[in-house]
Amino acid sequence: MSKLFRRKHYNGSTKTQLNRVLGTWDIVFFGIAAIIGAGSFSSLGEAIFRGGPGVIMLYVICGFACGFTALCYAEFASRIPTAGSAYTYAYASFGEIIAWVIGWALIMEYSFGNIYVAFSWSDYFTSFLSRIGIHIPDYLSCSYTEAKKAVLNGSGNAELINAWKTAPMLGSLRLIADVPALVINGLITWLCYIGVRESKNFNNALVLLKLFIIILVIAVGVGYVNTGNWFPENPITHEASFMPNGFVGVMSAVSGVFFAYIGFDALSVLAEETKDPQRDLPRGMIISLLLCTVVYIFLTLVLTGMVDYRKFDGIGDPLAFIFSEGATNLPVMEFIVSLAAIVAITTVLLVFQMGQPRIWMSMSRDGLLPKKFGEINPKTKTPAYATVVTGIVVGIPILFTDKSFILDFTSIGTIFAFVLVCGGVLLMPKREKVKGKFSLPYINGQFIFPILFIGGLVAFYFWQPNFFHTLMDWSDEQEGEFRISVFFFIIINLILCIFAFIKKLSLIPLIGLCSCLYLLTGMTHENWFWFGIWFLIGMVIYFVYGYKHSKLNKEENGDLV
Repeated sequence: MSKLFRRKHYNGSTKTQLNRVLGTWDIVFFGIAAIIGAGSFSSLGEAIFRGGPGVIMLYVICGFACGFTALCYAEFASRIPTAGSAYTYAYASFGEIIAWVIGWALIMEYSFGNIYVAFSWSDYFTSFLSRIGIHIPDYLSCSYTEAKKAVLNGSGNAELINAWKTAPMLGSLRLIADVPALVINGLITWLCYIGVRESKNFNNALVLLKLFIIILVIAVGVGYVNTGNWFPENPITHEASFMPNGFVGVMSAVSGVFFAYIGFDALSVLAEETKDPQRDLPRGMIISLLLCTVVYIFLTLVLTGMVDYRKFDGIGDPLAFIFSEGATNLPVMEFIVSLAAIVAITTVLLVFQMGQPRIWMSMSRDGLLPKKFGEINPKTKTPAYATVVTGIVVGIPILFTDKSFILDFTSIGTIFAFVLVCGGVLLMPKREKVKGKFSLPYINGQFIFPILFIGGLVAFYFWQPNFFHTLMDWSDEQEGEFRISVFFFIIINLILCIFAFIKKLSLIPLIGLCSCLYLLTGMTHENWFWFGIWFLIGMVIYFVYGYKHSKLNKEENGDLV
């Protein structure tokens, strides 16, 4: 049993076959590329509709929570400057079996996350082409599953219904495929295959263009802001309010807002291609997160000031919508923003498609996956085989999955990895500070964390007493599932309070852990079911192959010299 939790030890310096070409600002650019993309360009509209102008507060809250998680990632990255992200960190702190679980979960974030991003890229690309008079047939710009669901559920989406009706037939099978999503996946895979230096230069150019477009949107939009839109009427009290649907309405947008922050953790897999990973990587991660939070705040202020928040219902391209005929009617800006969205989402695809092969490369080095996944192309200095496999893993599901399923599947794996990273920092021994290197500040959480959590519970009780009175009523069809999650969230954090008091645990990872655990309360039983299935598949692969071929296992048995 103890062999399942054997840990891998890393020293401060790591030799690598990869090119060390990335500096602090390269990491910042990759961070902006990963964070500002599909989430901000697609899910922002739904978040505004649910939370109103007050959704700005949620961006601050999520940025705050992700900031603590980023600090934990940065601490691990400075201690363990090797590719692998949370997988590598879990191997050092929790042991082999947990590292495998995290590595398996990260496939959900990087590979399956990129499926969603490819779908989003396709939506904007086809929309952009239609604005310049080029039309791709509907059955070549959506997935088979989406079209079939639309017909079965009586959807009002005319494009999906038309795709099903007009698709050519091969026997009884309708030929429906999202061709733009498949093409962009192939192109990004090729770019990642040819080398990180080329990817770096391409990425930096796209990020500069994207930031210019965003600044242009804010600058133009400011002139059309109506401050009255920031304080719309509350539908119940009929009073002007920054949060017209209340704080509960703001929190209901947490899924869309959190998705806008997914991506910063992908930067830690670039450790072996960073010039000074212990210095540049932590700085780059934190700077990019701060910059993106500021961008989100300004964007949300402009959008909610230009257009009444209620008009964002069902809007998937909010940045283009504010300049459409139904809003400010600026067709030139609408065109420019549509083009910017394509650029933004392309950069997200690039960062995520670079991340997954390096996870597999790290797992292969440890013997948990076949050696082929760890092979480095001598010419391009990239994990070529793993890169190609990633392209295939992303490409095939594009043919038979849909965006909603992929989005849910991605989120739970990502948050689960965040929980393990924050928890892992709590288990790492203290170290001496090194000048010029990042070191996570130690703040004794012995009294502060219990006071913050228990005090927060008491304050929430006086604010919403009815919530606690019904907390144990798990039979409620609408809220029963959420109450179960909150109940276990409270129990786990009370246990954390006890350990914080006894062990004098560090406050920063404690807050990061607490924040991520709270985000998991938003997951439905279906999310947990599919995560469980994915987990079981991973366990089978580990015990059939990984456990026996693990380098640590061979070292213990004397098979390695």
